[in-house]
Amino acid sequence: MNPPETLTATIRIAAAPTEVFPYLVQPSLLVQWIGNWADLNPEPGGVFALDVHGAAVRGNYVSVEPPDRVVFTWGIPGSDALPAGSSTVEILLKADGHETIVELIHHDLPSDQRPQHEAGWPTYLEMLRQTAGS
Repeated sequence: MNPPETLTATIRIAAAPTEVFPYLVQPSLLVQWIGNWADLNPEPGGVFALDVHGAAVRGNYVSVEPPDRVVFTWGIPGSDALPAGSSTVEILLKADGHETIVELIHHDLPSDQRPQHEAGWPTYLEMLRQTAGS
C-alpha cells in the first residue's frame, strides 16, 4: 500500500464566494462542471454521490460552511485503490475583491491515484471557473 498524499489545486473565479458556493452543493449546478449525475445532501453526514463520466464517486459531506468551505469524503465503490469515502476533498472559497480564489485540497489520496487526480482536478476547476464565473 502506498502512503497517502495531499494534492492541492487552485483557481481564481470572477464571481463572489456566495455565487460560487452553490456549485459545490446543488446537484443541478455541480454537474455543470464535474460529472453527469449527482445526489447530494449537503449537511454533515449527508450523502455525496457523483458519477464522473461513468465512474461512480461516493462519500459523505463532513462540513458545509457557506460560503467559505465544503468538505466531503471521496472514493470509488468496490475499488481497492481508492475505496468509497477513503479520501477527503476540502474546498475553500476566499473572497479577493470581486473574485474568489478556490483552493481544492485532496487529502489521503493514495500515491498511485495522484497522477489521474493531478490531471483531473485542474481540468474540473477550470470548468467550474467557466461555469460559475460566467
